[in-house]
Amino acid sequence: MNFIFKTWLPSLIVMLLLSSCGAYMNQPLSSSPARLGEETEITDDLRRLPLPREKVVAAVYKFRDQSGQYRPAEIGANWSTAVTQGGTSILIKAMDDSGWFVPIERENVANLLNERKTIRSSRQQYEQNNAGPVLPPLLFAGIILEGGIVSYDANIVTGGAGLRYFGAGASGQYRQDRVTVYLRAISTSNGKVLKTVYTSKTILSQSVDAGLFRFVRFQRLLEAETGFTYNEPSEMAVTEAIEKAVYALVMEGLIDGLWAADPEQQKATDRQVALFKQERAEMQETQLLGRTLYDREASASITVAASGMIYDGDYPQSRLRPGAEVGLGISLSPRFQAQLNLGTSQLAVASELYEERILYGDLNLITRILPGDRLSPYLLLGAGAILDQTNTLSAGGTGQTYLKANTGIGMEFYINDWMALDASADYHFLFTDELDDIRSGRYNDLLWRVRAGVKFFINK
Repeated sequence: MNFIFKTWLPSLIVMLLLSSCGAYMNQPLSSSPARLGEETEITDDLRRLPLPREKVVAAVYKFRDQSGQYRPAEIGANWSTAVTQGGTSILIKAMDDSGWFVPIERENVANLLNERKTIRSSRQQYEQNNAGPVLPPLLFAGIILEGGIVSYDANIVTGGAGLRYFGAGASGQYRQDRVTVYLRAISTSNGKVLKTVYTSKTILSQSVDAGLFRFVRFQRLLEAETGFTYNEPSEMAVTEAIEKAVYALVMEGLIDGLWAADPEQQKATDRQVALFKQERAEMQETQLLGRTLYDREASASITVAASGMIYDGDYPQSRLRPGAEVGLGISLSPRFQAQLNLGTSQLAVASELYEERILYGDLNLITRILPGDRLSPYLLLGAGAILDQTNTLSAGGTGQTYLKANTGIGMEFYINDWMALDASADYHFLFTDELDDIRSGRYNDLLWRVRAGVKFFINK
């Protein structure tokens, strides 16, 4: 126990603190001066868009919070909104950063019209009958950008971990929220909705703390604690989601021919369009929590694996001995697969009183827990037979065959569509106690097997 306290527990505390050391090592010890606003990861993508052949004059009347969500509160009610109400300002800046749009003022167009009216009235009064310059007409928009922040989902994922031992410990908690944005382009000539895009951004909140409360000697109590809490600003998350929506709208418009890029940047445009199409295809296989799902078609497979077996019978001190096997699998569906394995291995104990080589075969039904994931655990259940190869060679006969049933767990990791890594551990129950030529006790002989190999899909 003292070894655990002196080595493992302090290491855990250090790991928890260093997991988010960026926030922990930048503690606000004094007030900070005003500065320019931070940029998101998408801002740079917007500025790297290819130049347009001609900028699109676009109007934004309002782009506001449509979720009606109030800020979550653990105690009582909180009447503050969960997201910013200034979505229009964020959208106009994103349009300007992209370089593809000429934003025109429409949110407060009444103020603009009143000011123009004041200018005309002042000029008429000052110039009297002299003809003065005429105010230029207002720009009219080719498209209108509409939409809004349609949802704010709080606590979609929560969790944490902690450990405390003899007054010393550490813990960490996290929470993830999600904001969703819809943006659509509408033609002002006929009112047709040209394109609609949809983006989302998660908002992370985390808390880490560590403490020590312990008597270091008689009547001497040591107490220490540290920690921090970090909440990702919701305004930054909304900004990133809106910027991603503008980026997606530009790329979708290029794909559908709604607008065109500068012909001199055709190669850069084709490259960015290809990357966007790849991202769009990947998102079609991605679930809410970021899990990428793959369409695993039913297929045949060949597995080549190294294995090891441990004998558990009437002799003590069993040893792990190496082996090898090959398997042929037939997928019944993406979730279920039937697999026939043939292999060879050794059984031995430390005292060298028992050692023999065996051949085995088994037919298993494999059930994948997460059939669409790249990494999927699975359960297996099957039956087979063991041939005592050592006795066969020494006696010059056909040898003895023993029937068995087996069950176990495993893990598959798909490298690509035609190859996967496969590892498993299973338990073999023999229907006899004569595998080691000794019948003793109430239980039959048992075997444990571990294996790791490569699975090749042969009809992709």
